[in-house]
Amino acid sequence: MAVITDELRAFLDGQPVGVLATAALDGHPRQSLVYFTRDDERLLISTLADRLKTRDAERGGWASLCVMGLQPPYPSATFSGPARILTEGIGPPTAAIAGRITGAAEPPEPMTDEALAEIGRVILAIDVDRVTAANYIPAGDTP
Repeated sequence: MAVITDELRAFLDGQPVGVLATAALDGHPRQSLVYFTRDDERLLISTLADRLKTRDAERGGWASLCVMGLQPPYPSATFSGPARILTEGIGPPTAAIAGRITGAAEPPEPMTDEALAEIGRVILAIDVDRVTAANYIPAGDTP
């Protein structure tokens, strides 16, 4: 059963950034602002292999992304689930995220996995199994 409703999909697709939460080595929460894209029930974040968030996700196997709209009433939702680091097939989502960063009408051409590995890029994938604190999300066709 889908955890992410049509309204939440539209919300996610309209927001370019969120706050990623992982658990640090000492168990305390670690947060960082990230750009992301969505692939059905999975949220994809491009990052560097040597970042703390990458190590946290590899070690803990879990992450959470809080996304907030930029206009009143500031809709928001938190998406959580198992997290893993991907190194294969990451060209298209990396290009999609780059397009969201730049605001370009079309994302750039995807790079190969090998080229992305050379510059240390990976994808942190969250398989969303829980949505919490969904507030002020527009229903249906309402803006």
